[in-house]
Amino acid sequence: MPNGILRVAGHVPSRVVDNKRIGAWAATSEEWIEERTGVRERRYVDEESATSDLAAAAATQLLSPPHGAPYEPSEIDALIVATTTPDQPQPATAVFVQAQLGLGAVPTFDLNAVCSGFLYALDVADAMLCAHRDWRNVLVIGADTYSTIMDRTDRRTVSLFGDGAGAVLVGRVPDGYGIHATSLLADGTTTDHVRVEGGGSRRPAATLQDPAAHHFRMNGRAVKDWAVQHVPKAVHQALDESGLHLDDIDRAVFHQGNLRLVHTLADTLGIDSRKVAVTADRYGNTAAASIPLTLSESHRAAPLNRGERVLMASVGGGMTAGAAVMTWY
Repeated sequence: MPNGILRVAGHVPSRVVDNKRIGAWAATSEEWIEERTGVRERRYVDEESATSDLAAAAATQLLSPPHGAPYEPSEIDALIVATTTPDQPQPATAVFVQAQLGLGAVPTFDLNAVCSGFLYALDVADAMLCAHRDWRNVLVIGADTYSTIMDRTDRRTVSLFGDGAGAVLVGRVPDGYGIHATSLLADGTTTDHVRVEGGGSRRPAATLQDPAAHHFRMNGRAVKDWAVQHVPKAVHQALDESGLHLDDIDRAVFHQGNLRLVHTLADTLGIDSRKVAVTADRYGNTAAASIPLTLSESHRAAPLNRGERVLMASVGGGMTAGAAVMTWY
C-alpha cells in the first residue's frame, strides 16, 4: 500500500506582531514592509515557550478531535521534527516533543533542511514506512521560532519571519492515493545566502565576542533568484515521476517565504493563483512550519476533498529545494 498524509493541523502563538511594531524596531515604514513583502503581521512566542512547545501543540491538535478519532501514543511508530531553531544544541528538540506527547520509545529525531525541512522529513517518513512494513503511522512536524534569532534592526529579515508549527500524520492509504513522488535537492555552494554563523563547531558560542553572530542573516535577492531557478526544477521532476501535469493539480502549497515570492513561483510555473494557498500575509515566513501550517489553514478554509491532487514545493537555506505531489485521501 502507498503512504499518504492522513490528517494535518497547525498552531501559531497568540502574540500578534504587526508592521507598526516591526517598523519601530527596524526604523522603517509599514508601507515599505507590506509593499516589499506582502506580510501584514506575524506571530511570536512568549519568553516561556520554545520550539518544542509549538510542535507539541500542533501535534496534540492533530491527534485529537475534531481532526478525527483520537490517536493513542502506542499508534505512533516514529517522530520527525523539522526545525532550525532547536530548543538547545542537544538533545534533539524531537525528544522534548516526544516526552510532552507521552509517546513510547520510538525512533525520534530532528531534521535540518531549513525551510525545506518539512518536505525532506515527509520523504523520510514515507521511506521509513516502506522499510518497516509493520509500522502504521509516522508523525512529522515542522516547527520554528525565528523570533528568537532575529536582528530586530534588520528590516530585510525581521519583517519576514514569524513563529509557528504544522503537523501531519503519515500512514497507509489505498492504491491511487497518497504521496506519488517527491523531489529534493541541495546546493552547498550557496551557504552564504541564508545563515546563522555562531554557535556551531566552526564558531563556538564560548568564543564569540560579537552577539550578532547568533542572528539570522539572509541575502534576499540571491534567495529569490535561486528559488526561481531551482524550485520549478524540483516541481517538474516530481510531476514527471508521478505521471501528472500542472493542469492536474487542484491545490498548490508553496513555502511562504513572503507573499511576493509565492506569487512569483506560481507565475513562473504557470499555476492559477486561485489554486495557491497563502498564509504569508498573516503569519509571515514560519520556516519549516510554513508548508504544513499553510496546508492546514487551507484545509480548514476549504476542506480537501478525497481525490484532490496537491502540489507542495519549498525553498530553504543550504540552498535546498523540494517538491511533493500527492492525492488526498
